[in-house]
Amino acid sequence: MKNDRKSLIILSAGGTGGHMTPAQALARDLLSRGFQVEILTDARGMKYAPMFEGISMHVIKAGTAGKGLAGKIGGAVHLAVGVMQAIAFMVKRKPALVIGFGGYPSVPGVYAAQKLKVPTIIHEQNAIIGKANAFLATKAERIAISMPQVQGLPESDLMRTVYTGNPVRPAITALYTEPYPTRQENGKLRILVVGGSLGATILSKIVPEALADLPSEYRGKLSVVQQCRESDLETTQSVYDNAGIEVELYTFIDDMAAELKRAHLVISRAGASSVAEVTTAGRPAIFVPYPHHKDQQQKMNADAIADRGGAWVMTEDGFTVENLRNRIELFFQNPEILFRAAEKSSACGKPDSARKLGNLATALVSGWKD
Repeated sequence: MKNDRKSLIILSAGGTGGHMTPAQALARDLLSRGFQVEILTDARGMKYAPMFEGISMHVIKAGTAGKGLAGKIGGAVHLAVGVMQAIAFMVKRKPALVIGFGGYPSVPGVYAAQKLKVPTIIHEQNAIIGKANAFLATKAERIAISMPQVQGLPESDLMRTVYTGNPVRPAITALYTEPYPTRQENGKLRILVVGGSLGATILSKIVPEALADLPSEYRGKLSVVQQCRESDLETTQSVYDNAGIEVELYTFIDDMAAELKRAHLVISRAGASSVAEVTTAGRPAIFVPYPHHKDQQQKMNADAIADRGGAWVMTEDGFTVENLRNRIELFFQNPEILFRAAEKSSACGKPDSARKLGNLATALVSGWKD
């Protein structure tokens, strides 16, 4: 390796868990290879500091265009300050490579590196390129993608894409070799309901009512673990209690790997990290994509798995009590449907994503061009 064990790689990520989780998985892989790793993030990214124990984290300004003229000016100012901070940081630290994980918090670090002629990789978690990564793609040495195809890139940039998958936490990677849990004839159907980092009110409304509407013979065979917003906890608990359904409610699920391991079915939003974790665990899912992204990125993430038979997509318009109840009832009547979907879901998983992305980083640092 050209720069051997002293090579420093900067990971530029921030904002949400969807960006910080793959950064954390890659950081652990790179450390195991003998690289130095540091994180460049925004103020919001610091709430994920426990994930990066033992790794230096540095906060810089980052901004996106807010509402109105004042919002746009404010975002531009924050971005400019962040770029200057990142340039000063890069000049001092002299990294061998900078890797960005999308979203506006990644822009200052990657853009500064490109200005200083430091090699860069951008990693896109979704099936359609995000605005930040689209802006940075032209000058990136490589564009790592999480889906076999990604939309929104020109042909000239597609030639530099590498299909690595989306790195997930090691505890979830370990589930890839675990078998799908067998449900005995009279055993519980275990359903895991998650709605992104804050939960999703529509899931807290529709899922309990749909399950409560099932025949009593099925309600007694349910075991539900559900993530809820704090404001939804009391109402959601009441619906389950009145229906006699076994349930555990949380505002945050600490051990997602343990819950995925037990689950027969996942009902979830379709953020990139959620989709990566579900497929790596090989669990069938009902995805309810967040509908308010202009580019419908969650719908595209979910469709990529549904098209291969590993999931079902229910848009919010079609995510009704009746439709969900009918689907769950079908699973009780035909349990092989879930078993087969689990196999298809697992086929979509990429448990070696962190290693593949680490290999790509190693190749660039080492000066291997092909």
